[in-house]
Amino acid sequence: MNLRPLHDRVIVKRLEQETKTASGIFIPDAAAEKPDQGEVLAVGNGKRNDRGDLIALNVKVGDRVLFGKYSGQTVKIDGNELLVMREEDLFAVVEK
Repeated sequence: MNLRPLHDRVIVKRLEQETKTASGIFIPDAAAEKPDQGEVLAVGNGKRNDRGDLIALNVKVGDRVLFGKYSGQTVKIDGNELLVMREEDLFAVVEK
């Protein structure tokens, strides 16, 4: 995949949601919510401030991130459903 986001945008792939609860109940696909965690696949080179200085992004490729349920724009590339969103739409980086 050769996709390069511009400015302060990131490309995120949603992580798969668990299909079974802790108590062992299976959740059908129709009832499952979209996951709000994903892996960053690509990042833009940053945003310019008022003086024209380039401010680098705080996330990097491979980071696991949290975002809102309705954040970003969904796009399909090579059969994969990806999200394009601004860095400011991300809530947090999940530390391992």
